[in-house]
Amino acid sequence: MKKNHFPPGWTEDKVKRVIKHYESQSADDATTEDETAFKNHAQTFMEIPNKLVPSVRKLLARHAA
Repeated sequence: MKKNHFPPGWTEDKVKRVIKHYESQSADDATTEDETAFKNHAQTFMEIPNKLVPSVRKLLARHAA
């Protein structure tokens, strides 16, 4: 069995809590959360072709380092 590797600060317990949050969220609550995120002017949402996602992730990781 392959061991899971989590990002810094994340644990299996935290992942389970996040999954539980989203699985138990109502459709209205999910919509409200999405709308709130889009109103945050400190972030930008972009549509990226799936085949470019790995490259974008690498670029973001280099920027954060």
